[in-house]
Amino acid sequence: MKRWLKPAVSIGLLAAIFYFLPWHEVQAAISRLRFTTWALVLLGFLAGHRLGVAKWRMLVNAGRARMKSRDAIRCYAAGLFANLCLPTVVGGDVVRAALAARATGRIEAAFFGSAADRAIDIAATGLLIAVGGVLSRDSFPGWAGELLAVGLLVVAIAVLACVPLLLRRRLNRWPKKIRRPVGRSLVVLRRMSRSPGTAVMAAMISLAMQSGFVLLNAWIGRSVGITVSITVWFFVWPLAKIAGLLPISLGGLAVRDATLAALLAPAGVPVTLGIVAALIWQSVMISGGLVGGAVWWALSGGQTGWRDVTGTRRTGELEPNANHA
Repeated sequence: MKRWLKPAVSIGLLAAIFYFLPWHEVQAAISRLRFTTWALVLLGFLAGHRLGVAKWRMLVNAGRARMKSRDAIRCYAAGLFANLCLPTVVGGDVVRAALAARATGRIEAAFFGSAADRAIDIAATGLLIAVGGVLSRDSFPGWAGELLAVGLLVVAIAVLACVPLLLRRRLNRWPKKIRRPVGRSLVVLRRMSRSPGTAVMAAMISLAMQSGFVLLNAWIGRSVGITVSITVWFFVWPLAKIAGLLPISLGGLAVRDATLAALLAPAGVPVTLGIVAALIWQSVMISGGLVGGAVWWALSGGQTGWRDVTGTRRTGELEPNANHA
């Protein structure tokens, strides 16, 4: 049941979206988008992930993995492609970490570097949500603006109050079901504190990367007829991305799209336009994933080693690279 629940959620939401949307409005919105605009957005998406390669390699090499640039591109591209096949976005992180472990022989550095990379991306996304929410409050009329202000204040107080308490709590006091991921998260934070310069640089790259994706989505939105302020995009798109990370759908499919449309609606954007903009971005991500698969295949010489990652070879049997043995 768990295996089929996430696809069922995505398929159900997509079916509801396509059933209730007025198709003449969908066709009119899509017709406004030029193919050259879509192609340039795809190039921007790939350029942003090239920054992501540099950030991820930096964090992995902080654990003395000495991963080469070519291997970093190959493993990262594999993770980007895996996002199309696996049930969660985090699944791509596991694939690239496993391939990096095989390439470098440093299993620990590969997996904790990937965990730090994901943690920094989430933190950067949260910062964009906070800044975008403050700057775009006036764009949400009436109760929506007041609700946004109160919500941001509550979240800020909760973070300031709870985070120090959670970090100081002993590991054996956490519930057994979440003790292992909590322990790994604490190890990641401890390692990041030992290399503050690397963490700061990675955070700056992540902010630039996520901000670039927001601007690309705003460009798509303006092309299909959405005229809200850019500050609104800096609030709604990162929040929709966070919703897509929740483990309730197939890689965030449909959940992210419905969330974006629902968040844009109080700012006066028709639901149809919000859904169309989100689905166009979904097409960009799918195309980017396919490009990642092609890059992975090309840099692997036509032999991707996918079976080794997906279970033919256990993690403990990863063979170290001869150069780092």
